Amino acid sequence: MSSYPPHEVVGMPNLSPTMESGTIARWNMKEGDSFSAGDVFCEVETDKATVDFDSQDDGAIARILTEAGPGEIQCGEPIMIIVEDPDDVDAFKDYTITPSSAEPPKQEAAASTPAPAPVAPVTVTPPPAVATITTPSPSSASSSGRAVASPLAHMLAKELGYDIRVVPGTGPNGRIIAADVKEYVPVSAADTTTALPIAVPLAAPVPGMGFTDYPLTATAQEVAARLAASKTNVPHYYLTVDLELDSILALRKSLNVAVKAGDDEAAGITLNDLLVKAAACAMKAVPTANASWMESVVRVYDNVDVNVAVGNGDSLYTPLLKNVGAKGVKSISDDIAAYVDAAASDDGVAAESCGMGTFTIINLGMYGIKSCAPIITEPQACALALGAAENRIIPDTNPDSEEIYKEAVMLTATMSLDHRVVDGAVGAQWLSAFKGYVETPESLLL
Repeated sequence: MSSYPPHEVVGMPNLSPTMESGTIARWNMKEGDSFSAGDVFCEVETDKATVDFDSQDDGAIARILTEAGPGEIQCGEPIMIIVEDPDDVDAFKDYTITPSSAEPPKQEAAASTPAPAPVAPVTVTPPPAVATITTPSPSSASSSGRAVASPLAHMLAKELGYDIRVVPGTGPNGRIIAADVKEYVPVSAADTTTALPIAVPLAAPVPGMGFTDYPLTATAQEVAARLAASKTNVPHYYLTVDLELDSILALRKSLNVAVKAGDDEAAGITLNDLLVKAAACAMKAVPTANASWMESVVRVYDNVDVNVAVGNGDSLYTPLLKNVGAKGVKSISDDIAAYVDAAASDDGVAAESCGMGTFTIINLGMYGIKSCAPIITEPQACALALGAAENRIIPDTNPDSEEIYKEAVMLTATMSLDHRVVDGAVGAQWLSAFKGYVETPESLLL
Protein backbone atom coordinates (compact mmCIF):
# COMPACT_ATOMS: atom_id res chain seq x y z
CA MET A 1 0.00 0.00 0.00
CA SER A 2 2.90 2.36 0.67
CA SER A 3 3.73 2.35 -3.07
CA TYR A 4 0.39 3.89 -3.96
CA PRO A 5 -0.28 7.65 -4.17
CA PRO A 6 -2.08 9.36 -1.23
CA HIS A 7 -5.49 7.77 -0.92
CA GLU A 8 -8.16 6.63 1.51
CA VAL A 9 -9.75 3.22 1.84
CA VAL A 10 -13.41 3.89 2.63
CA GLY A 11 -15.36 1.33 4.62
CA MET A 12 -19.08 0.63 4.74
CA PRO A 13 -20.40 3.64 6.71
CA ASN A 14 -22.47 3.42 9.86
CA LEU A 15 -25.55 5.32 8.70
CA SER A 16 -27.78 4.77 11.72
CA PRO A 17 -27.28 4.13 15.46
CA THR A 18 -28.34 0.47 15.12
CA MET A 19 -26.69 -0.34 11.79
CA GLU A 20 -24.18 -3.20 11.88
CA SER A 21 -24.18 -4.13 8.20
CA GLY A 22 -25.75 -3.09 4.92
CA THR A 23 -26.10 -3.82 1.23
CA ILE A 24 -25.08 -1.55 -1.63
CA ALA A 25 -28.26 -1.20 -3.66
CA ARG A 26 -26.75 0.97 -6.39
CA TRP A 27 -23.57 2.89 -7.16
CA ASN A 28 -24.27 6.43 -8.38
CA MET A 29 -20.66 6.84 -9.55
CA LYS A 30 -18.09 4.71 -11.33
CA GLU A 31 -14.33 4.39 -11.10
CA GLY A 32 -12.61 7.56 -12.28
CA ASP A 33 -15.55 9.85 -11.50
CA SER A 34 -14.77 13.05 -9.61
CA PHE A 35 -17.00 14.17 -6.75
CA SER A 36 -17.60 17.18 -4.53
CA ALA A 37 -18.81 17.52 -0.96
CA GLY A 38 -22.45 16.44 -0.82
CA ASP A 39 -22.38 14.18 -3.90
CA VAL A 40 -23.91 10.73 -3.34
CA PHE A 41 -21.53 7.80 -3.74
CA CYS A 42 -24.11 5.04 -3.52
CA GLU A 43 -27.40 3.93 -2.00
CA VAL A 44 -27.08 1.66 1.02
CA GLU A 45 -29.87 -0.64 2.19
CA THR A 46 -30.01 -1.15 5.95
CA ASP A 47 -32.42 -3.22 8.01
CA LYS A 48 -34.70 -0.18 8.27
CA ALA A 49 -34.35 1.96 5.15
CA THR A 50 -32.38 2.85 2.03
CA VAL A 51 -29.96 5.68 2.82
CA ASP A 52 -27.67 7.80 0.61
CA PHE A 53 -23.94 7.66 1.40
CA ASP A 54 -22.58 11.07 0.45
CA SER A 55 -19.11 12.59 0.34
CA GLN A 56 -17.61 15.00 2.85
CA ASP A 57 -14.79 16.35 0.63
CA ASP A 58 -13.72 16.72 -3.01
CA GLY A 59 -11.87 13.96 -4.81
CA ALA A 60 -12.21 11.06 -7.22
CA ILE A 61 -13.10 7.37 -6.98
CA ALA A 62 -9.97 5.34 -7.75
CA ARG A 63 -11.37 1.87 -7.20
CA ILE A 64 -14.70 0.28 -6.30
CA LEU A 65 -13.99 -2.76 -4.12
CA THR A 66 -17.55 -4.04 -3.67
CA GLU A 67 -20.09 -4.23 -6.47
CA ALA A 68 -23.76 -3.46 -5.93
CA GLY A 69 -26.08 -6.36 -5.31
CA PRO A 70 -27.14 -8.82 -2.65
CA GLY A 71 -24.76 -9.64 0.15
CA GLU A 72 -24.36 -8.10 3.59
CA ILE A 73 -21.29 -5.90 4.14
CA GLN A 74 -20.21 -5.27 7.72
CA CYS A 75 -19.75 -1.64 8.80
CA GLY A 76 -16.10 -0.68 8.31
CA GLU A 77 -15.46 -3.30 5.61
CA PRO A 78 -13.71 -1.62 2.63
CA ILE A 79 -15.99 -0.72 -0.27
CA MET A 80 -13.92 1.76 -2.30
CA ILE A 81 -10.71 3.77 -2.56
CA ILE A 82 -10.79 7.53 -3.07
CA VAL A 83 -8.02 9.97 -3.96
CA GLU A 84 -7.78 13.73 -3.83
CA ASP A 85 -6.04 14.08 -7.23
CA PRO A 86 -7.95 12.55 -10.18
CA ASP A 87 -4.58 11.96 -11.91
CA ASP A 88 -3.84 9.27 -9.30
CA VAL A 89 -6.80 7.08 -10.31
CA ASP A 90 -4.85 4.99 -12.85
CA ALA A 91 -2.41 3.85 -10.17
CA PHE A 92 -5.18 1.73 -8.60
CA LYS A 93 -6.53 0.00 -11.72
CA ASP A 94 -4.88 -3.31 -10.78
CA TYR A 95 -5.43 -3.05 -7.05
CA THR A 96 -7.33 -5.98 -5.56
CA ILE A 97 -8.64 -6.35 -2.05
CA THR A 98 -6.72 -8.75 0.18
CA PRO A 99 -8.21 -10.95 2.91
CA SER A 100 -6.54 -8.89 5.59
CA SER A 101 -8.02 -5.67 4.29
CA ALA A 102 -11.47 -7.25 4.04
CA GLU A 103 -11.54 -8.11 7.73
CA PRO A 104 -12.61 -5.63 10.39
CA PRO A 105 -9.64 -3.41 11.34
CA LYS A 106 -7.28 -4.95 13.89
CA GLN A 107 -4.07 -3.87 15.57
CA GLU A 108 -1.92 -5.61 12.91
CA ALA A 109 -3.94 -4.48 9.89
CA ALA A 110 -4.37 -0.86 10.88
CA ALA A 111 -1.36 0.35 8.89
CA SER A 112 -2.70 -1.04 5.59
CA THR A 113 -6.40 -0.39 6.14
CA PRO A 114 -6.99 2.98 7.77
CA ALA A 115 -10.61 2.25 8.73
CA PRO A 116 -12.08 4.29 11.59
CA ALA A 117 -11.34 2.81 14.99
CA PRO A 118 -14.28 2.49 17.41
CA VAL A 119 -14.59 5.51 19.66
CA ALA A 120 -15.25 4.94 23.32
CA PRO A 121 -18.47 6.43 24.72
CA VAL A 122 -17.90 9.99 25.85
CA THR A 123 -19.54 11.59 28.84
CA VAL A 124 -19.89 15.29 28.18
CA THR A 125 -20.76 17.79 30.86
CA PRO A 126 -22.32 21.14 29.90
CA PRO A 127 -19.48 23.34 28.68
CA PRO A 128 -18.69 26.42 30.77
CA ALA A 129 -18.88 29.89 29.30
CA VAL A 130 -15.07 29.97 29.44
CA ALA A 131 -13.42 26.96 27.90
CA THR A 132 -10.19 25.41 29.13
CA ILE A 133 -7.44 24.61 26.65
CA THR A 134 -6.15 21.05 26.87
CA THR A 135 -4.14 18.90 24.55
CA PRO A 136 -6.40 17.75 21.70
CA SER A 137 -7.20 14.07 21.83
CA PRO A 138 -6.25 12.12 18.69
CA SER A 139 -9.63 10.39 18.60
CA SER A 140 -9.45 10.13 14.81
CA ALA A 141 -6.24 8.08 14.79
CA SER A 142 -6.08 4.39 14.04
CA SER A 143 -4.40 1.94 16.40
CA SER A 144 -1.19 2.37 14.38
CA GLY A 145 -1.19 6.09 15.11
CA ARG A 146 -2.16 7.07 11.55
CA ALA A 147 -4.97 9.62 11.45
CA VAL A 148 -8.22 8.63 9.76
CA ALA A 149 -8.66 11.58 7.44
CA SER A 150 -9.62 12.40 3.88
CA PRO A 151 -6.83 12.85 1.31
CA LEU A 152 -7.64 16.56 1.02
CA ALA A 153 -7.41 16.94 4.81
CA HIS A 154 -3.96 15.24 4.77
CA MET A 155 -2.79 17.57 2.02
CA LEU A 156 -4.05 20.72 3.79
CA ALA A 157 -2.50 19.67 7.10
CA LYS A 158 0.84 19.11 5.39
CA GLU A 159 0.70 22.51 3.66
CA LEU A 160 -0.19 24.28 6.92
CA GLY A 161 2.35 22.38 8.97
CA TYR A 162 -0.23 20.76 11.31
CA ASP A 163 0.03 17.35 12.92
CA ILE A 164 -3.08 15.75 11.43
CA ARG A 165 -3.39 13.39 14.42
CA VAL A 166 -4.31 16.19 16.84
CA VAL A 167 -6.97 17.80 14.63
CA PRO A 168 -10.47 16.95 16.01
CA GLY A 169 -12.54 15.20 13.34
CA THR A 170 -16.22 15.92 12.68
CA GLY A 171 -16.80 13.46 9.82
CA PRO A 172 -18.39 10.01 10.12
CA ASN A 173 -16.95 8.07 13.07
CA GLY A 174 -14.66 11.01 13.86
CA ARG A 175 -12.96 11.11 10.43
CA ILE A 176 -11.01 14.31 9.81
CA ILE A 177 -12.26 16.28 6.81
CA ALA A 178 -10.83 19.33 5.07
CA ALA A 179 -13.09 21.75 6.98
CA ASP A 180 -11.68 20.45 10.28
CA VAL A 181 -8.14 21.30 9.18
CA LYS A 182 -9.15 24.76 7.95
CA GLU A 183 -10.87 25.58 11.26
CA TYR A 184 -8.21 24.03 13.50
CA VAL A 185 -6.30 26.45 15.75
CA PRO A 186 -2.93 24.99 16.82
CA VAL A 187 -2.04 24.96 20.48
CA SER A 188 1.47 26.10 21.36
CA ALA A 189 3.87 23.87 23.28
CA ALA A 190 3.50 26.02 26.38
CA ASP A 191 -0.26 25.62 26.31
CA THR A 192 -0.11 21.82 26.19
CA THR A 193 1.66 21.54 29.52
CA THR A 194 -0.81 23.48 31.63
CA ALA A 195 -4.57 23.89 31.37
CA LEU A 196 -5.26 27.62 31.19
CA PRO A 197 -8.74 28.98 31.92
CA ILE A 198 -8.74 31.62 29.18
CA ALA A 199 -11.61 32.78 27.01
CA VAL A 200 -11.42 30.87 23.71
CA PRO A 201 -13.97 29.36 21.32
CA LEU A 202 -15.50 26.20 22.69
CA ALA A 203 -14.25 22.79 21.65
CA ALA A 204 -14.98 21.08 18.35
CA PRO A 205 -17.75 18.48 18.15
CA VAL A 206 -17.03 15.33 20.16
CA PRO A 207 -17.87 12.07 18.35
CA GLY A 208 -19.21 9.12 20.31
CA MET A 209 -20.69 5.71 19.58
CA GLY A 210 -23.52 6.59 17.21
CA PHE A 211 -23.77 10.24 18.22
CA THR A 212 -21.88 13.54 18.21
CA ASP A 213 -21.88 16.14 21.02
CA TYR A 214 -21.76 19.77 19.91
CA PRO A 215 -20.59 22.13 22.69
CA LEU A 216 -22.65 25.29 22.99
CA THR A 217 -21.35 28.82 23.12
CA ALA A 218 -22.20 31.00 26.09
CA THR A 219 -24.55 33.02 23.87
CA ALA A 220 -26.44 29.92 22.73
CA GLN A 221 -26.82 28.75 26.33
CA GLU A 222 -28.14 32.15 27.37
CA VAL A 223 -30.70 32.22 24.54
CA ALA A 224 -31.85 28.70 25.39
CA ALA A 225 -32.22 29.60 29.07
CA ARG A 226 -34.25 32.72 28.24
CA LEU A 227 -36.58 30.83 25.90
CA ALA A 228 -37.09 28.05 28.47
CA ALA A 229 -37.83 30.60 31.18
CA SER A 230 -40.23 32.48 28.90
CA LYS A 231 -42.10 29.33 27.97
CA THR A 232 -42.34 28.44 31.68
CA ASN A 233 -43.29 31.87 33.01
CA VAL A 234 -45.58 33.21 30.28
CA PRO A 235 -49.10 31.75 29.93
CA HIS A 236 -49.04 31.40 26.15
CA TYR A 237 -52.14 31.10 24.03
CA TYR A 238 -52.46 31.24 20.27
CA LEU A 239 -54.76 32.82 17.69
CA THR A 240 -54.65 32.13 13.94
CA VAL A 241 -56.10 33.99 10.98
CA ASP A 242 -56.02 33.48 7.19
CA LEU A 243 -55.15 36.54 5.11
CA GLU A 244 -56.03 37.21 1.47
CA LEU A 245 -52.99 38.77 -0.20
CA ASP A 246 -54.19 39.72 -3.69
CA SER A 247 -54.68 43.40 -2.85
CA ILE A 248 -51.41 43.84 -0.95
CA LEU A 249 -49.50 42.06 -3.73
CA ALA A 250 -51.01 44.45 -6.25
CA LEU A 251 -49.91 47.38 -4.07
CA ARG A 252 -46.43 45.91 -3.81
CA LYS A 253 -46.22 45.71 -7.60
CA SER A 254 -47.25 49.36 -7.96
CA LEU A 255 -44.79 50.51 -5.29
CA ASN A 256 -41.91 48.65 -6.91
CA VAL A 257 -42.67 50.28 -10.25
CA ALA A 258 -42.38 53.64 -8.51
CA VAL A 259 -39.24 52.66 -6.58
CA LYS A 260 -37.43 51.42 -9.67
CA ALA A 261 -38.56 54.30 -11.88
CA GLY A 262 -35.69 56.46 -10.70
CA ASP A 263 -33.19 53.67 -10.01
CA ASP A 264 -33.12 50.38 -11.89
CA GLU A 265 -30.69 48.93 -9.33
CA ALA A 266 -32.88 49.76 -6.33
CA ALA A 267 -33.94 46.82 -4.18
CA GLY A 268 -37.63 46.07 -4.44
CA ILE A 269 -40.13 46.13 -1.61
CA THR A 270 -41.04 42.64 -0.42
CA LEU A 271 -44.29 41.20 0.86
CA ASN A 272 -42.62 40.81 4.26
CA ASP A 273 -41.87 44.55 4.37
CA LEU A 274 -45.56 45.36 3.86
CA LEU A 275 -46.64 42.80 6.48
CA VAL A 276 -44.27 44.33 9.05
CA LYS A 277 -45.80 47.75 8.33
CA ALA A 278 -49.32 46.28 8.65
CA ALA A 279 -48.42 44.75 12.02
CA ALA A 280 -47.13 48.11 13.28
CA CYS A 281 -50.35 49.79 12.18
CA ALA A 282 -52.37 47.10 13.96
CA MET A 283 -50.39 47.84 17.13
CA LYS A 284 -51.36 51.50 16.80
CA ALA A 285 -55.00 50.50 16.33
CA VAL A 286 -54.93 48.15 19.37
CA PRO A 287 -52.23 49.70 21.58
CA THR A 288 -52.93 47.51 24.62
CA ALA A 289 -51.19 44.64 22.76
CA ASN A 290 -47.99 46.71 22.51
CA ALA A 291 -47.23 46.10 26.15
CA SER A 292 -45.24 44.18 28.76
CA TRP A 293 -45.99 42.42 32.05
CA MET A 294 -44.07 44.25 34.81
CA GLU A 295 -45.33 42.19 37.81
CA SER A 296 -47.29 45.00 39.50
CA VAL A 297 -48.27 46.95 36.36
CA VAL A 298 -48.83 46.43 32.63
CA ARG A 299 -46.61 48.81 30.70
CA VAL A 300 -48.04 50.03 27.36
CA TYR A 301 -45.47 51.52 24.98
CA ASP A 302 -45.92 54.60 22.82
CA ASN A 303 -43.68 53.44 19.96
CA VAL A 304 -43.86 50.13 18.08
CA ASP A 305 -40.33 48.69 18.06
CA VAL A 306 -40.25 45.42 16.10
CA ASN A 307 -37.69 42.61 16.28
CA VAL A 308 -37.56 40.76 12.94
CA ALA A 309 -35.91 37.36 12.58
CA VAL A 310 -33.23 37.16 9.85
CA GLY A 311 -30.72 34.44 8.98
CA ASN A 312 -30.87 30.88 10.25
CA GLY A 313 -29.01 28.36 12.40
CA ASP A 314 -25.92 29.81 14.08
CA SER A 315 -26.46 33.00 12.03
CA LEU A 316 -29.99 33.69 13.30
CA TYR A 317 -30.51 37.24 14.56
CA THR A 318 -33.46 39.36 15.70
CA PRO A 319 -32.39 42.93 14.89
CA LEU A 320 -34.54 45.83 16.05
CA LEU A 321 -36.57 48.16 13.83
CA LYS A 322 -37.33 51.22 15.93
CA ASN A 323 -40.59 53.18 15.77
CA VAL A 324 -41.89 51.22 12.77
CA GLY A 325 -45.26 52.93 12.94
CA ALA A 326 -43.67 56.25 11.96
CA LYS A 327 -41.62 54.79 9.08
CA GLY A 328 -42.52 54.47 5.44
CA VAL A 329 -42.49 51.09 3.71
CA LYS A 330 -39.32 51.93 1.71
CA SER A 331 -37.44 52.81 4.90
CA ILE A 332 -38.56 49.54 6.54
CA SER A 333 -37.52 47.63 3.42
CA ASP A 334 -34.05 49.20 3.39
CA ASP A 335 -33.48 48.42 7.08
CA ILE A 336 -34.54 44.77 6.75
CA ALA A 337 -32.46 44.29 3.58
CA ALA A 338 -29.40 45.69 5.37
CA TYR A 339 -29.89 43.26 8.27
CA VAL A 340 -30.36 40.30 5.91
CA ASP A 341 -27.08 41.17 4.14
CA ALA A 342 -25.31 41.55 7.49
CA ALA A 343 -26.61 38.18 8.71
CA ALA A 344 -25.17 36.51 5.60
CA SER A 345 -21.76 38.15 6.05
CA ASP A 346 -18.86 36.85 8.11
CA ASP A 347 -19.28 39.60 10.71
CA GLY A 348 -23.02 39.02 11.25
CA VAL A 349 -25.44 41.59 12.67
CA ALA A 350 -23.87 43.93 15.21
CA ALA A 351 -24.90 43.27 18.82
CA GLU A 352 -26.04 46.87 19.29
CA SER A 353 -28.58 46.35 16.50
CA CYS A 354 -30.29 43.50 18.33
CA GLY A 355 -31.93 45.34 21.22
CA MET A 356 -35.25 44.40 22.82
CA GLY A 357 -38.33 45.65 21.04
CA THR A 358 -41.99 45.62 21.99
CA PHE A 359 -43.02 42.93 19.48
CA THR A 360 -41.43 40.15 17.37
CA ILE A 361 -42.23 38.98 13.83
CA ILE A 362 -40.99 35.69 12.39
CA ASN A 363 -41.51 34.89 8.70
CA LEU A 364 -41.12 31.19 7.84
CA GLY A 365 -42.81 31.42 4.46
CA MET A 366 -39.53 30.97 2.57
CA TYR A 367 -39.31 27.45 4.02
CA GLY A 368 -42.81 26.49 2.93
CA ILE A 369 -44.13 26.44 6.51
CA LYS A 370 -47.87 27.03 6.68
CA SER A 371 -48.12 28.07 10.34
CA CYS A 372 -46.01 28.28 13.47
CA ALA A 373 -46.68 29.11 17.15
CA PRO A 374 -43.59 31.06 18.27
CA ILE A 375 -42.29 31.40 21.83
CA ILE A 376 -42.75 34.90 23.22
CA THR A 377 -39.55 36.70 24.22
CA GLU A 378 -39.96 38.27 27.66
CA PRO A 379 -40.83 41.00 28.49
CA GLN A 380 -42.76 41.24 25.21
CA ALA A 381 -46.39 40.11 25.27
CA CYS A 382 -46.84 39.11 21.60
CA ALA A 383 -45.04 37.34 18.78
CA LEU A 384 -46.36 36.93 15.23
CA ALA A 385 -45.40 34.08 12.88
CA LEU A 386 -46.11 34.36 9.14
CA GLY A 387 -46.47 31.30 6.94
CA ALA A 388 -46.05 30.71 3.23
CA ALA A 389 -48.16 32.51 0.63
CA GLU A 390 -50.03 29.96 -1.48
CA ASN A 391 -52.87 29.75 -3.95
CA ARG A 392 -56.11 28.45 -2.41
CA ILE A 393 -59.71 28.04 -3.51
CA ILE A 394 -61.94 30.12 -1.22
CA PRO A 395 -65.61 31.22 -1.19
CA ASP A 396 -66.27 34.22 -3.42
CA THR A 397 -67.91 36.84 -1.18
CA ASN A 398 -68.42 39.37 -3.99
CA PRO A 399 -72.22 39.78 -4.28
CA ASP A 400 -71.89 40.78 -7.94
CA SER A 401 -69.96 37.64 -8.88
CA GLU A 402 -71.70 34.64 -10.44
CA GLU A 403 -69.02 32.29 -9.17
CA ILE A 404 -69.33 30.47 -5.85
CA TYR A 405 -65.57 30.04 -5.37
CA LYS A 406 -62.48 31.90 -6.50
CA GLU A 407 -58.72 31.40 -6.46
CA ALA A 408 -56.72 33.72 -4.20
CA VAL A 409 -53.25 34.01 -2.72
CA MET A 410 -53.57 33.26 0.99
CA LEU A 411 -51.29 33.31 4.02
CA THR A 412 -51.79 31.95 7.55
CA ALA A 413 -50.64 34.15 10.44
CA THR A 414 -50.41 32.86 14.02
CA MET A 415 -50.13 35.12 17.05
CA SER A 416 -48.66 33.98 20.37
CA LEU A 417 -49.96 36.10 23.27
CA ASP A 418 -49.27 36.52 26.98
CA HIS A 419 -52.67 36.03 28.66
CA ARG A 420 -51.59 38.18 31.62
CA VAL A 421 -51.32 41.19 29.30
CA VAL A 422 -53.57 40.49 26.31
CA ASP A 423 -56.79 38.53 26.80
CA GLY A 424 -58.56 36.67 24.02
CA ALA A 425 -60.87 39.52 23.04
CA VAL A 426 -58.03 42.02 22.65
CA GLY A 427 -55.95 39.46 20.76
CA ALA A 428 -58.86 38.89 18.38
CA GLN A 429 -59.20 42.65 17.89
CA TRP A 430 -55.51 42.91 17.01
CA LEU A 431 -55.68 40.11 14.44
CA SER A 432 -58.86 41.63 12.98
CA ALA A 433 -57.06 44.98 12.61
CA PHE A 434 -54.03 43.27 11.08
CA LYS A 435 -56.26 41.41 8.61
CA GLY A 436 -57.98 44.68 7.69
CA TYR A 437 -54.68 46.43 6.92
CA VAL A 438 -53.43 43.49 4.83
CA GLU A 439 -56.61 43.01 2.81
CA THR A 440 -57.22 46.77 2.43
CA PRO A 441 -53.62 47.94 2.07
CA GLU A 442 -54.55 51.48 1.04
CA SER A 443 -55.30 52.04 4.72
CA LEU A 444 -51.58 51.71 5.46
CA LEU A 445 -51.19 55.18 3.97
CA LEU A 446 -53.64 56.80 6.42
